[in-house]
Amino acid sequence: MLKPLAALLLLLSLGHFAYANDNSYDAEGEQRAKSAGSPLIGQAAPAVTLTTLDGKQIDLAQLYGKKPVYLKFWATWCVPCRQQMPGFEAIKQKLGDQIEVIAVNTGFSDDAEAIRAYRKAQGLTMPIAIDDGTLATALNLRVTPQHVVIGRDGKIMHVGHLDDQALHTALQQAISEKAQPVALAAGASAAPTFTVGDKVSHLGITLLNGRPMDFAAANQKPRAIVFFAPWCESYLAESRPQTAKSCQFVREEAEKLMASEKHVEWVGVSSGLWVSRADLQEYQKSGGSSLPLALNEDDSLFRAFGIRDIPSVVLLDSQNRVARILGPQDRQLADAIKNLK
Repeated sequence: MLKPLAALLLLLSLGHFAYANDNSYDAEGEQRAKSAGSPLIGQAAPAVTLTTLDGKQIDLAQLYGKKPVYLKFWATWCVPCRQQMPGFEAIKQKLGDQIEVIAVNTGFSDDAEAIRAYRKAQGLTMPIAIDDGTLATALNLRVTPQHVVIGRDGKIMHVGHLDDQALHTALQQAISEKAQPVALAAGASAAPTFTVGDKVSHLGITLLNGRPMDFAAANQKPRAIVFFAPWCESYLAESRPQTAKSCQFVREEAEKLMASEKHVEWVGVSSGLWVSRADLQEYQKSGGSSLPLALNEDDSLFRAFGIRDIPSVVLLDSQNRVARILGPQDRQLADAIKNLK
């Protein structure tokens, strides 16, 4: 049996919308969402203020106790998100006066221009906010789409991936609840980020082979941290072709530079979105990359450097200072590495 990631890549090699007829992959997405969301059920929902595409503020804490809330995480490049979007709009039209319906774009390799264009094309009427990673962290985002239903009392009732009966049952239960004391909402705030010139402190990750890598340790070689997702080149080939090509370029360039520039230590850090440890191990085993790899399941390292787009490369000098951050469109990786002392 193919591993989940390998199966996804094979399906996508046969056609971008092969997802639509693959019930096993639906089940895989649901399992990932349920596994990540199960510790949240019955817990107080996070107190986060969202900013919509139109600049309006939505303070979730102010909604708790007044109306139930339905959050849907999504991305414009996500195939099942697109498939579910007509149903999502239908829920807004039918239940929008009884439950606060909010579309939360992950902000992961997405941008406001693409989101606005998609909103217009689909005729979406619910408020749309772009997450900076704060809400995704608080709600253990692991897949797209991911549905979160919050009851009138401010407690999380449902986390899932599918637009199925379980979701609709949770929505109806949330709406039918009588007024209850509001749970004390958990605070959530954006993590501080390291930018160019900053010296990194208290930051590290464990590689797949179990070796810890401390980015704040003294007397280290300069480091190149490649932020990526193993599905980038295949999954985004149609919906984000330039991003897919950038992922291929960075992967190939990093492989060459790791072999020629011995003064730099390399590591590939994968997002936890649609990636498990087993997926990343399979990717490494199948020859996806010869770089030492690590899974950043909650994307905390991504946020520590303000990374919202893949591929990105963060360069640290021998004093653990951020020397440069290269984004998807940068093609100066070779020169930047040679200048990294």
